[in-house]
Amino acid sequence: MKGGKGESSYANNSQAQAMHARSMLHLLKETLDNVQLSSPQVPFVVVDLGCSSGSNTIYIIDVIIKHMAKRYEALGCDPPEFSAFFSDLPSNDFNTLFQLLPPMANHGGSMEETLAADSHRSYFAAGVPGSFYRRLFPSRSIDLFHSAFSLHWLSQVPESVLDKRSAAYNKGRVCIHGANDSTAIAYKKQFQTDLASFLRSRAMELKKGGSMFLVCLGRTSVDPTDQSGPGHLFGTHFQDAWDDLVQEGLITSEKRDSFNIPVYASSLQDFKEVVEDVGSFTINKLEIFKGGSPLVVNQPDDAAEVGRALANSCRSVAGVLVDAHIGDHLGNELFARVEQRGTGQSEELLEQLQFLHIVASLSLA
Repeated sequence: MKGGKGESSYANNSQAQAMHARSMLHLLKETLDNVQLSSPQVPFVVVDLGCSSGSNTIYIIDVIIKHMAKRYEALGCDPPEFSAFFSDLPSNDFNTLFQLLPPMANHGGSMEETLAADSHRSYFAAGVPGSFYRRLFPSRSIDLFHSAFSLHWLSQVPESVLDKRSAAYNKGRVCIHGANDSTAIAYKKQFQTDLASFLRSRAMELKKGGSMFLVCLGRTSVDPTDQSGPGHLFGTHFQDAWDDLVQEGLITSEKRDSFNIPVYASSLQDFKEVVEDVGSFTINKLEIFKGGSPLVVNQPDDAAEVGRALANSCRSVAGVLVDAHIGDHLGNELFARVEQRGTGQSEELLEQLQFLHIVASLSLA
């Protein structure tokens, strides 16, 4: 994600994710009610995987800890101490995230006093850099894993997709949406490999009785090249902007073809197959949830605002990859064209750009 606090940063373009997350709180709380409570003498440990650098992760951690504290209190127990780990890739803007953290409330007082201090946090916090497709924590050390809007990001673009000699070579396209069958198979295999690695790592790190609440982009189509919301985001105006740069001679077609967005919106069946093949988790809930539009605009009738929101949304999640591939200057040119195209088709954008999410609640088998 794009760091900092600028107009196109993730921190300033994650309002849609925040609204989607809030609309799923009832599902999250169902998962929290399934977590096995340990002794209140033992700290309760929660992890947000793919935390990024916005305020959403802090809000969710606060919801989780307050809910778990109430579960202990309902049993007549004092709540335990809470520890929260915020984890993302080493390139994540942890500095911006840590600046958003409220101060720790516990200055020698009780945990009940700490939990009652609304303007302060009631948990010990730490950042953990690293890929969640590998081990991140000691064995049997975590009570709850939360991950939202992250697992659709693959660990890499499938190698065959960028190989001119391969049938999966995604010539002329920058994402899976609308690609050929061989490209789709390569993307699906990469997703399955990555998700299996994720699940095996978490199975070793979770305590017995621990749970996971996972949210990622999904689709209802059986055709993986029909990527629903992400397809509209990356496979239309974003794709067309790359084509503009080629046609204007600013980049070569080979430069465009050597870039692909490593995103895969899974079907429920894709996801379920991997969970069952790994065999370490019980599926408590697995469903498609309609999240809505990734664009948040104050005036939907203002075409310029819609176009600007599209460009900022694209850049907040893909700008780092784009700039690394073609440089900041051409990155600016690319997203200026995304904005122009979005402005020209603002009404269709707001109608058609809708995200679906897979929501999974899993417990250690």
